[in-house]
Amino acid sequence: MKDKYVFGIDFGTESARGVLVSTKSGEVIASAVSYYPHGVITERLPESGELLEPNWVLQHPGDYLYVLKDIAKQCLKGSKVNVQDVIGIGIDFTASTILPIFKSGVPLCFDQKYKKNPHSWVKLWKHHAAHKQAQLINKVALERNEPFLRRYGGEISEEWMLPKILQILHESPEIYDAADKFIEAGDWIVMQLVGEEKRSSCMAGYKGLWSKHEGFPSKEYLKFVHPRFENLIGEKLSDNIYPIGSRAGFLSRKMALELGLTESVAVSVAIIDAHASLLGAGINKPRTMVMAMGTSICHMCVDKREIFVPGISGVVEDGILPGYFGYEAGQSAGGDLLSWFVKNGAPAHLMREATSEKSIYCVLEEEASRLRPGENGLIALDWWNGNRSVLKDPNLTGLIVGFTLQTKPEHIYRALMESLGFGTKKILNAFVENGINIDEIYACGGLAEKNRLLMQLLADITGKNVHVVTLPHTCAMGAAVLAAVAAGKTRGGWDTIEEAQRHMIHYEPIVYEVNEENRKIYDQLFIQYEFLYDYFGRAKLMKNLLSIKNEEFV
Repeated sequence: MKDKYVFGIDFGTESARGVLVSTKSGEVIASAVSYYPHGVITERLPESGELLEPNWVLQHPGDYLYVLKDIAKQCLKGSKVNVQDVIGIGIDFTASTILPIFKSGVPLCFDQKYKKNPHSWVKLWKHHAAHKQAQLINKVALERNEPFLRRYGGEISEEWMLPKILQILHESPEIYDAADKFIEAGDWIVMQLVGEEKRSSCMAGYKGLWSKHEGFPSKEYLKFVHPRFENLIGEKLSDNIYPIGSRAGFLSRKMALELGLTESVAVSVAIIDAHASLLGAGINKPRTMVMAMGTSICHMCVDKREIFVPGISGVVEDGILPGYFGYEAGQSAGGDLLSWFVKNGAPAHLMREATSEKSIYCVLEEEASRLRPGENGLIALDWWNGNRSVLKDPNLTGLIVGFTLQTKPEHIYRALMESLGFGTKKILNAFVENGINIDEIYACGGLAEKNRLLMQLLADITGKNVHVVTLPHTCAMGAAVLAAVAAGKTRGGWDTIEEAQRHMIHYEPIVYEVNEENRKIYDQLFIQYEFLYDYFGRAKLMKNLLSIKNEEFV
């Protein structure tokens, strides 16, 4: 079989990464990273300069098109691939990242009439200003005993699609009225590529409350949330949902010209970025948890059974892998947590040790590695950006207990890393206690690749060996797998995900084995973590402090 090639493009929080991959061998022919020109927008709107309120996190949809074209250009230029041999493009994207659009697919923020209104822009996944709307959606669902709540651990997040749309309706009805559609950014990119809307079962299922058998929440329920929500489905949200592993269409003439490709390039239905990592890691069976570790951490596994695990982020049939129920849990802060400490807590004497070859992260990791388990005398809660699982409360905050006058920066840094391990163990326990057994952990992403101490801590705290995926750009490789399946075997791709993984995913993982002596100490520390978890997770202290901060005095 002559070599054919596919693109896998991973749209992250601050940049996109792309790979051009051989469908025959899985060899990465070229790769590229491209940063969003406007980055993450948290203070002012581009051009007009309108100030944003706290907890607003937006992006510029034009940035997505810019990096898409930039990556295609870089990869094609850096390879000797004939464009006639490129047969597919796969897309993964952060979610829930939504935008209002006209029927044509043009975002409202591109229109002079609406561009000064923040609600016309992309709301990034970590936009946390829709918490009141999420509370209302949950309250009505609980009162009506809506069945969809079970699939999401009993509560939905303010990060998801419906709260963000409801916020627009509450605060800017003119934008709600003007929008012909609300769409996930990943589905929007696919729409730009093929010229028509093809919504993904992954994004609709995990972020839009859709299920394969029950569909979306009922009109009656939505009307109780808001009278104008009654006809949301069908009117402003398409109910034509396409499964993971299916073909959305082929490149339009316009996009083929702009990308330097042909109109015969197949485009896969989009998948959430973290979920693509499970495919990119080569996992296609139960009892294995994949952790996508970046700015936040996403924990995923599959099973043949649908079990409603308390506090998970969702269980969706065919949501990650056809034929399985895909489970998701997560930690809202991962790399962000360590980055926060480096920016705000690393002292000058350690900063001076950092060089171009040895970052401040490496300096802190080296210092923290010299400590024995428990030696720092600290224990931390990993809620610095809220709790995604199992308490599902974005208004919980960070905590460190045990400070003394002898506490050093490396003590704190290690405690923060340990908190990520304890949070992962809490999530694992929730799965196991409800019948979803996990034998081993696979970890991928920048945090897994760069922080050896954190990986060892994960193994010692959870009691499970941790396999670090050594395949670069794991999410993008997962998207490339879907691109090969979208193309199909007759055109040089593959007909199933498992077949594509078998030919395209090859790597030897780095394995971190459990140190049993360390595990015994961490079992004791985990008891203390759970005490803090239960106490502060249910007390009002953290929320009261936030209310005072936001001048909503209790």
